[in-house]
Amino acid sequence: MTLMQAGAAVPLPPPEAVVFDFGGVLFNWQPVVLLQQVMPDRARNAEEALALAHTVFQSFMPDGDWAAFDRGTAEWGEVRGRIARRTGLPEVDLDRLMHAIPPHLAPLADTVAWLERLAAAGTRLHFLSNMPAPYAAFLQREHAFLKHFQSGVFSCDVKQIKPNADIFHTAIETFGIEPSRTVFIDDNVHNIRMALELGWRAVRFEQAAQAEADLKARGWL
Repeated sequence: MTLMQAGAAVPLPPPEAVVFDFGGVLFNWQPVVLLQQVMPDRARNAEEALALAHTVFQSFMPDGDWAAFDRGTAEWGEVRGRIARRTGLPEVDLDRLMHAIPPHLAPLADTVAWLERLAAAGTRLHFLSNMPAPYAAFLQREHAFLKHFQSGVFSCDVKQIKPNADIFHTAIETFGIEPSRTVFIDDNVHNIRMALELGWRAVRFEQAAQAEADLKARGWL
């Protein structure tokens, strides 16, 4: 990857830090599968589960009910009630869904292994994740490999949320990074687009081998 400067191709300097998303990157996050497991009577196939996921989570857009949970502006009971009133789903079913999420957020072994290789190589590591407070506390309590991160930003702690620009600015200040010297890894295309608009380097995650190969191909590892 190069920058054009005065008509000449100039290689980008090596990155100084790598910033990881959590759900779908470092930890399992498959809402369709989760809903089929927790609400099999309402998600009898993949199509029904996908429609239900859009209804419950509102595609995780920043103004949705679940986004308020991610942002830390609505607590467990409040967001459960808001979704129940909006969708007609029983609160008991939503409570069961919300309780099922922490064990669903299992570490992705290939990404953890990559993270550990990066840490061993001395790479500066941070995280930037949309995460409700109960789940953030659970992950930090349960997973020792998170020690590899020098610092991180959870949406619930800063009352901001991806893909809005403000949480990226908070991350820049918190991590003490230069965006153009930082690689952001996320599975959500909206988050990737915002990072690129703000001058970060970014790679959309599909699986660990693909993301690592993309970084190496660009000379960023």
